[in-house]
Amino acid sequence: MTNAQARGGLLDEVGDFAEHVAAAGLPAHRLRQSARAVFDTVGNMVLGSAQPLSHNVAQATQHWGQDESASVIGQCRRAPVGTAAFVNGTFAHSMDFDDTHLPSVLHPSASVVPAVLAIGEATGAAGPRSLAAIAVGTELCIRLGMAGYDAENANSIFFDRGQHATSICGTIGAAVAAAMLLSGDSRSVVAAASIAASMGSGIIECNRTGGTVKQIHTGWAAHCGIAAAQLAASGITGPPTALEGRFGFFQAFCGTRARPETVTADLGQNWHSDALRIKPYPCNLFTHAGIDAAVELRTRGVRPAEITALRLGVPGPVLRTIAEPAEIKAAPTSGYGGAFSGPYTVAAAMYGGGGLGLYIDDFTDEAVRRPDILALAAKVTCYADPECTALFPRQVPATLTAHLADGRVEESTRLDGRGGPRQPLSDDELSLKFGLNLANALDDDSAGHLQREIFQLASHSSPRSVMRLLRTADSSLRASAG
Repeated sequence: MTNAQARGGLLDEVGDFAEHVAAAGLPAHRLRQSARAVFDTVGNMVLGSAQPLSHNVAQATQHWGQDESASVIGQCRRAPVGTAAFVNGTFAHSMDFDDTHLPSVLHPSASVVPAVLAIGEATGAAGPRSLAAIAVGTELCIRLGMAGYDAENANSIFFDRGQHATSICGTIGAAVAAAMLLSGDSRSVVAAASIAASMGSGIIECNRTGGTVKQIHTGWAAHCGIAAAQLAASGITGPPTALEGRFGFFQAFCGTRARPETVTADLGQNWHSDALRIKPYPCNLFTHAGIDAAVELRTRGVRPAEITALRLGVPGPVLRTIAEPAEIKAAPTSGYGGAFSGPYTVAAAMYGGGGLGLYIDDFTDEAVRRPDILALAAKVTCYADPECTALFPRQVPATLTAHLADGRVEESTRLDGRGGPRQPLSDDELSLKFGLNLANALDDDSAGHLQREIFQLASHSSPRSVMRLLRTADSSLRASAG
C-alpha cells in the first residue's frame, strides 16, 4: 500500500509531488519545455484576441467583477484573475492552433498556461515557479486523460462517451497549477484538485454538427481551475478519493474502463508531457498528416487541375471527426468547420496555403467557400486505412493517393504529422508561427522583445513582465482596428 492509499487517495500523492516541485523547482530543460508552451500559447492567445469571437466573450464577461488583478488580451481592460483566464484561455483554443497530446487527445496548455499567467500576474510569482506550476498542471491534465484512454480499443473513453477531455481534465490541471502559486502546500493542492473534479465539463457534439461552444472550453477550464484553487485557499475541501472513489471522477466520466492508477504511476520520473505536439497548422490535429502529404504531392509537381480523384486514408477512429457527415465535411459551412474537415484541408493544401503550409487565412468563412477548393474537396474520398489504424493513436498517419487525368497515380504516406516528438517544430519554425500570430499586434522588434521575455521566465522574468508587454500588443491591436 502506498502512502497515498494509506491516507485516502491518489490526490495525496499528486499533492506531495506538487509541493515538492513548488519548493525545489525543476531542471532547466523542463523549464524550457514549459517556456516553449507559454511561447506557443501566448502567440495563439494574441491571434485569437483579434478574431470575431473576441467580441462575444468581451460582451459576456464585461460585468464579471470589477477587480483588476489580471490582463485581458486585446480588450483594453484588466479583470479578476478568473475572468482574465477565461477570456485568454478561450483565445488560446479558438483557432485550434494550440498544442495537443496523444494518445489522450488533449490540449493542456490552453487551460493551464492562461490560468498560471493570470495568477502569476496577480500575485507577482517568479518565472521559474510559474513554469514549474505549468509543468505539473500540464502533466496532471495529461495523466488524467491517459487514465481515460482505452488501450484495447485505441480510443479515449471520454471522447467515446461524447465528452471533451480537454475541458474536463484541463480544469483539474489548471487548479493544481494555480494552487501551486497561491500556496504550494500539498493540502491546498489536494483540496483544489478535489474541488475542481466537480467543475470540469464539456461535450463534443459541435465537432460533428457545428457551434462555437467548444472554443470556450479551455477558457472555462482555466476559470474553474482558478476558482477551485481560490476556494481551497479559503478552506473549502473535497473528498480525498475524488478521482478513484465509487462516486468519483473516473467512475462518473469513464465508468469501469478507466485506469485511475495511471495518474500517479512513475509520477516525476516519466513525463507524458514530453509527447506534446505543437501545431504547425490551425486546424484539427487529425488533419495534419493529410496536409503534410498534400504539401509533398504539390512539391512533387502534382497540380489540382490534373486531379480526377483523391483518396485520403486515415486511422479508422478519426473518420468521425474529419470525414463524417461526408456531405458537411466536403463543403464546410464555416471556417471553423473547415478546420475539422479532411477533404477541405487536403484540397486547400494542394492549392497552397500560408504559414507553414496552411494558416488562418485558409480557415475563414470566405476561404472555405472558394469554388476551386470545394470542387477539389468533392473529389476526396476518406477511408480507414489498416496500416494507419495500426499506428493510431500514438501516431496519426495518413496516406494520400492522387489519380491524375493522364492515368498516373501519385501517392504520399506520412507516418505522423509535423510538430510531434518524431518531427518537432524547430525553434525557427516555432518563431515563424509566433511572428505570424503577432503580425498585426506588434512590430518585429517588440515581438522579439516579448519572445526573449517569455524564455527568460526560466531565470529572471515573470508573468507580470510578460503580461505588461502583452498590453502593448493590446494597444497595437486597438490601433489597427481603429
